[in-house]
Amino acid sequence: MELALLAIGVGIGVGIVVGALGAGGGILAVPVLVFLLGMPAHSATASSLIIVLITALVSLPHHARHGNVEWRSGAVFAAISVAGAVVGSRLSALVPEQVLLTLFGVLLVAVAFAMLRRALRTRSEERAEAAAHGSRGADAEATVAIHDDPVLDQPGPDTTESADGLLHHHGEAELPTTPTRPASPRLPLVIAAATLTGLLTGFFGVGGGFIVVPMLVIALGLAMRRASGTSLLVMVIATAASLLARVGTDVQIDWATTLIFAAGSAAGGIVGGPLSAKARASTLTLLFSGLLGGVAAVTLVQTLLV
Repeated sequence: MELALLAIGVGIGVGIVVGALGAGGGILAVPVLVFLLGMPAHSATASSLIIVLITALVSLPHHARHGNVEWRSGAVFAAISVAGAVVGSRLSALVPEQVLLTLFGVLLVAVAFAMLRRALRTRSEERAEAAAHGSRGADAEATVAIHDDPVLDQPGPDTTESADGLLHHHGEAELPTTPTRPASPRLPLVIAAATLTGLLTGFFGVGGGFIVVPMLVIALGLAMRRASGTSLLVMVIATAASLLARVGTDVQIDWATTLIFAAGSAAGGIVGGPLSAKARASTLTLLFSGLLGGVAAVTLVQTLLV
């Protein structure tokens, strides 16, 4: 009973953070499951896949209704990622726990650094926008603040930008000549990006926007918001393949704790979501970077020094 209460409490906390900062739940779930709930590292990565899968399934219909899911491109990308997901899952089961957690800590550091650079760049753009347009600055700031993920408000190849510098989405003014995506994305780039996405998803048990969204932008040329919606489709397929690839291994899943954690995280996400509209994208991304840096420090210290 105490473990169940701890799982739902921690899950709600993670969900609030995820909802407010737009962060991926998987990258936070693994260290939480290991260091707070006492799961073995391999079990935690498998449980994280279940949490990511549930989150993606719940979130996908909302993005689909708003036309932010490229079904065909996403399905092709996800299908290619399956090979990497299977290989990553099998390799993960063979790696010693200390090595797995050390590599996960390194991944956290890399993502934290990338988010820090994005936050500083976004903050600079926000200040330039405010200085250039005076009274328009407040409107621009509000526009940037309303988002699903700190990553999503960055211009993508098919995001339109008006003369006043503001981005326009979801039926707002767009340039009629702007294509939704490149006519013929490079096949080798798509294959490489999808395979890497699957490999990281299967190996670490994560699959959030920090991996999939940039890959979809780079490989398929989608705008950030559309890439975010499409990434949910990719995550559903990639995480499902990663879980199936673990069948027959020695990895055991604590289903009760995992499902309770996932339910708490979903509830927390509902609470945390509205908080994201009250802060600038650069502030949210900076907070996400700091959070990941702290989790990375705890992960590496606990793994290497304890």
